[in-house]
Amino acid sequence: MGLPKNTHYDGEVSFYDQVGGRPTFQKLVDVFYAGVATDPLLRPMYPEADLGPAAERLLLFLEQYWGGPKTYGEQRGHPRLRMRHHPFVIGSAERDAWLKHMREAVDSLDLAPEHEAELWDYLQRAAQFMVNAEPDNPLFINEKAR
Repeated sequence: MGLPKNTHYDGEVSFYDQVGGRPTFQKLVDVFYAGVATDPLLRPMYPEADLGPAAERLLLFLEQYWGGPKTYGEQRGHPRLRMRHHPFVIGSAERDAWLKHMREAVDSLDLAPEHEAELWDYLQRAAQFMVNAEPDNPLFINEKAR
């Protein structure tokens, strides 16, 4: 009898499995994109009429990041998050709108406090990392923001 599917080499069960696997991450993504769909700041950033492809990419990325299936990497290669988001002007307003919808999504999961804190910490750091346009900081101006 081997280790559970998403068990690390040291025998620790992945965060992905600890929080419920795909159903948990699917709900996170579904609730998040329900908010994005009606957000006047974020919705225009998604070129597809259907948010389904973007939701699928986020689901696969989060699953892989948290120790689930490696499908994202198999299909898309290295995440290169900043590069993939560079075409979009992302300032503090966009970051805050993204975090608002993600906060609602995380709250919908009813996770154990330690899991909620770990997930939220990552999401906050990831959102800040995507910021590429700040009017008061010439080092962070996306060319499209000019």
